[in-house]
Amino acid sequence: MKIIIINGPNLNLLGKREPEIYGNQDFEGFFKQIKVNFSGVDIEYFQSNIEGEIVGKIQEKGFDYDGIILNAGGYTHTSVAISDAIAAVKTPVVEVHISNIYAREEFRHKSIISKECIGMISGLGLEGYLLALTYLINRK
Repeated sequence: MKIIIINGPNLNLLGKREPEIYGNQDFEGFFKQIKVNFSGVDIEYFQSNIEGEIVGKIQEKGFDYDGIILNAGGYTHTSVAISDAIAAVKTPVVEVHISNIYAREEFRHKSIISKECIGMISGLGLEGYLLALTYLINRK
């Protein structure tokens, strides 16, 4: 089983950025824990602040992988291109948000990508990634 976690803009700053919202854990350390806890699964991680790179990665992995976990960051609310990329591939995508997007600014309440994803996890911190992984693994 192959799953990729794709994180969008500013998520490279986890552990430093607004810890009251996003926590103190950096994603690289968290990803090492994921690899240990899910050792029987081939899990990759990709992060980019660039919309086109995220679209490219979805297209690259979206026909051969068993799942994509996507936290598109701010692009969640603005990117028709990422939504179209999700719609174009056959691999199921789970949308994840560390914070509860519905408890934040109103512009964050609208996700352009949700309609193309099989589900969304929002507001459970980094635990949302673990839940998405567990779901994708048990889905098969």
